[in-house]
Amino acid sequence: MTTPLKRTLGVCYYPEHWDEAVWAEDARRMAETGITWVRIGEFAWSRMEAQPGVLTWDWLDRAIETLGAHGLKVVLGTPTATPPRWMIDRHPDMLAVDAEGRPRKFGSRRHYCFSHKGYREESRRIARLMAERYGRNPHVAAWQTDNEYACHDTVISYSDAARAGFRDWLAQRYQSPDALNRAWGNVFWSMDYDSFDQIDLPNLTVTEPNHPHVLAFRRYSSNMVVAFNRIQTDEIRKHSDAPISHNYMGRVTDFDHFKVGADLDIATWDSYPLGFLSDRIEGTADYKLAFLRQGHPDNQAFHHDLYRAVGAMRSGVSPAEGRWWVMEQQPGPVNWAPWNAAPLPGMCRLWAWEAFAHGAECVSYFRWRQAPFAQEQMHAGLLRPDSAPAPALGEAARVAIELAEMPGVGTARAEVALVFDYESDWAWAAQVQGQDFGFWRLAFAAYRACRRAGLNVDILRPDTADLSAYKLVLGPGLMHLSDPLRAGLAAFDGIALLGPRSDTKTDELSIPTPMGPNVPGLDVTVALTESLPPGAEVALAGGGRFLHWFEHLEGEAEVVLRTAAGQPAMVGAGGLRYLAGWPDDATFDAILAAQCAEAGVATTPMPEGLRLRDTDTHRFVFNYAAKPQTWNGVEIPAAGVHWDALP
Repeated sequence: MTTPLKRTLGVCYYPEHWDEAVWAEDARRMAETGITWVRIGEFAWSRMEAQPGVLTWDWLDRAIETLGAHGLKVVLGTPTATPPRWMIDRHPDMLAVDAEGRPRKFGSRRHYCFSHKGYREESRRIARLMAERYGRNPHVAAWQTDNEYACHDTVISYSDAARAGFRDWLAQRYQSPDALNRAWGNVFWSMDYDSFDQIDLPNLTVTEPNHPHVLAFRRYSSNMVVAFNRIQTDEIRKHSDAPISHNYMGRVTDFDHFKVGADLDIATWDSYPLGFLSDRIEGTADYKLAFLRQGHPDNQAFHHDLYRAVGAMRSGVSPAEGRWWVMEQQPGPVNWAPWNAAPLPGMCRLWAWEAFAHGAECVSYFRWRQAPFAQEQMHAGLLRPDSAPAPALGEAARVAIELAEMPGVGTARAEVALVFDYESDWAWAAQVQGQDFGFWRLAFAAYRACRRAGLNVDILRPDTADLSAYKLVLGPGLMHLSDPLRAGLAAFDGIALLGPRSDTKTDELSIPTPMGPNVPGLDVTVALTESLPPGAEVALAGGGRFLHWFEHLEGEAEVVLRTAAGQPAMVGAGGLRYLAGWPDDATFDAILAAQCAEAGVATTPMPEGLRLRDTDTHRFVFNYAAKPQTWNGVEIPAAGVHWDALP
């Protein structure tokens, strides 16, 4: 059980976009709506420093004072996602370079390479100047570093700066070219290096580059994000005691969010349910049509649980206790997805309450007023461009009233946990082996099965050593088990379900000897692997099937489930299980139900579109369906939410 926290609402605001004459009225209306937090500043570098060294703070001083005078708290963002045009003149080689060797251009945002030392120092400088000026301002109650690291595919850069930095990183990691050659298996195709200066970036090769070379560059690139973020947090903390956050994105795995989170007090993320359904989540056309105006029933919850775990990194608390917010909540149609529908009436309320039920401290809507110009002018806000209320404004006001009436609730610790590993995602992207195989997709499939079973889920980082708080732990697709997790599994007295594709490679993406998985107490070997194209399947005895992926198992572990042809489909020893394939949804449900029953975890199978979430004190039911549904005798309207106190 966690300590109950006050839940609040926020909004993203851009005073530099509007005539100063409307600021006070905007602030008044925000407070009247029930908003507590206002994020500003994250894209305003050109207004802070129109020319190098010429700082203009007066407008920002007045904006902060105006918001604070109406009782609003400010989240102040560093503007490093939008370096001004003069910055390119000063550092023409700071632009990121794509995989085809083409520099990204000015005229949008995120136009920098994380490896560029000159731009890193510019970012340190502007963060320091902001912290010196506003670090003790009574109205600046939180900070945000940059904006949406990795957005627009900007973590991986094939620039000269990245090449030089990568070579230095390799020298530190491997110490000698011979050690690197052995680790990467460079004897294959005569790829040996005599010096680190010979090593190029893994792009524009004739055929696929060596997989550990790609994985190493992904690790390096992730570390550059960590270093870039740390530069800013270090400067802010010299002058401010306010908590620091970053707004992560949905289904983005380009860098290790846990490692960035180790330098932050609060993890936040930007939740766009309709945009993600259209743009980033697999599903049939019929399924996407059914949830066109509601979003995927499990996508938001998955990210809530993930970022709650990321928010626990710096404080070292349990994944159930991490501090996290939704920094940007979709209020209406967005501008960036292939198709941009409007949410059903009630969805902006439902999305907010689902976040609070998963432990969010704040849900902040993007944005206050829809912009009438530039790239995001088709992105809805709480107000229309003419300042008239947009549909979501009333829903936000209703949530604010309900929050005032709802007692503080803590986030209940789950009985089930899912291990999530960013490096596994990079590994399987480097060595796909099946065109539709991806770590995120597999992990999400396991999570969705848990949600369909009515379960709370905690997400664990891959170096978790103590699993004793849980009865069931899922570890799908983990490339290589860390030593702490391997020891944790050996000591675990619950049920642990690994696989498919778990612990089948070394940390350098080669096949180990003995072949994996190498989990103490579980005698099983993945002897042969098949990836299955669409339309192919492996039928299971008694019903059910594997899609996408199937592994041939050997060993003395007990066969728990067989294929229709008699091959092992799942094996076990004690509480350890290994799953040899990727089940379809119905099969995943059956497998999960059996493991829960053995582990003593109660399940509540949910109708399509209905989802549960338990807090310490209440059970919430969310209806993602476009029609009313009845739950325990209560009719829940389309896009509706219902809660009852737990006994």
